[in-house]
Amino acid sequence: MNKKPGRVALGGMLAALALAFSFLEGLLPPLPGMPPGARLGLSNIVSMYAAGGLGLPWGLGLALVKGGFALLTRGLAAGTMSLCGGLASTACMWLLLKKTRASLGLTGVCGALVHNGAQLAAAVLLTSWAALGYVPALLAFSVFSGLLTGTVLKLTLPALDRAARWLGGPPG
Repeated sequence: MNKKPGRVALGGMLAALALAFSFLEGLLPPLPGMPPGARLGLSNIVSMYAAGGLGLPWGLGLALVKGGFALLTRGLAAGTMSLCGGLASTACMWLLLKKTRASLGLTGVCGALVHNGAQLAAAVLLTSWAALGYVPALLAFSVFSGLLTGTVLKLTLPALDRAARWLGGPPG
């Protein structure tokens, strides 16, 4: 049986889910005490699933789609920061899930830390070194948001796996 159409459908569904999470998250009010643009990173739940369940190319493709969405909806700076954070965190999460078998909680925290670190690097290049003033707040927030995304993925993993099997199973 040819599973390629099912894999493509699964990739499309995951991209749509990630974009829906990103859009809905953009509707939430700014988080008190956080730097401008700080978000929970709910679409990273989908990125973590794609990186761990489908593989690095799928995860990176999803990060590219999310970065393109940010570029189109929020502008060049947001798109650049989304791409930098998404690609770096996806690679980090894939490495942890596939090479170390880290827990989803630890993977979520590390992914959030790397995501915020890559975004800060992009912010420094786009603005100034003053962006590094956000480091303390983002470190604490990364732990919280990473644990949240890891926990939500753990709770939704059975449903995601059922959907993937129904569509022909995740590759590799």
